[in-house]
Amino acid sequence: MLGDNIIEIKGISKTFEDNKVLDNITLGIKKNEFITLLGPSGCGKTTTLKILAGFETCDEGEVIFEDKKINDLPPYERQINTVFQKYALFPHMNVYENIAFGLKIKKLSKSEIDKKVNEVLKLVDLKGFEKRKIESLSGGQQQRVAIARAIVNEPKVLLLDEPLGALDLKLRKEMQIELKRIQKQLGITFVFVTHDQEEALTMSDTVVVMNKGVIQQMGTPEDIYNEPENKFVARFIGESNITDGIMLEDFKVKFCGRIFECVDKGFDKDEDIDVVIRPEDIKIVNKEEGNLKGIVKSSVFKGVHYELEVEEESMNFILHNTKNFSIGTEIGMDIYPEDIHIMKKSGEA
Repeated sequence: MLGDNIIEIKGISKTFEDNKVLDNITLGIKKNEFITLLGPSGCGKTTTLKILAGFETCDEGEVIFEDKKINDLPPYERQINTVFQKYALFPHMNVYENIAFGLKIKKLSKSEIDKKVNEVLKLVDLKGFEKRKIESLSGGQQQRVAIARAIVNEPKVLLLDEPLGALDLKLRKEMQIELKRIQKQLGITFVFVTHDQEEALTMSDTVVVMNKGVIQQMGTPEDIYNEPENKFVARFIGESNITDGIMLEDFKVKFCGRIFECVDKGFDKDEDIDVVIRPEDIKIVNKEEGNLKGIVKSSVFKGVHYELEVEEESMNFILHNTKNFSIGTEIGMDIYPEDIHIMKKSGEA
């Protein structure tokens, strides 16, 4: 097996009619990893998941599972199970019968089925719900049943296609923690699909950001957030202030008419670049003390912070601050070298 990877996706492409939804995707998925495919609708993440599951075929490329090519293997022969956003539970069966369904098809003995079902009921915190009808369960409980039904067959990989999409915000956050706990306890690979940036950053070991059928960036949640590789990633993951700049030399950048110390190097002298500064990384100081200054144009309370729009001479900055400032207030803005991120020009507007 190549390194620690359980799955290798090699040069996968897929076209539906005239729409190329995947364009030469190459990706390694590690054993016991929680990896998230993140991107807007239509970026190709669900198609990638379906190709892994065997519900779609690729036009080009290979899917390798534990060193074996599985392109032509039907879904039921893959050691991969899927949980969809619509849980597809059987309404005429109770919780126990739903979970036991796949085990009965495998013709396991009643005692084996009992043992396995009781183990997963405990794992998903549904002990005592065995005889409950599906329609009597909450959305979160139904989701747990769907997960239990998928993992009772002991797959090596579990695919989850936006499984939290139908839940309210509070329940979503609770289930994010639960899914991560279940994954760690089981020690199996989870491949999770979502368009929700916070969900991806909260749950994942690795995040794969996709757009227009292409992988834009892959890395830890911290890398993706703090070191975006292009404008799309910087804008899609959280909020960003992005402005044109010139990399004068290693560790020195010019933007907004000022020269700043930074921590980036390896660019050409006087290279045109993009500068990214996160809203929470701009410190508000007295107008005489900041390396930039501006006037507060708007202030919106967001719960844990105020979101301020500040008009500087060359651009409008978005700032996050725990203190509110009146519209029209002139403020200073301080930006530390480690909070200035330099990106190559990507050509994206």
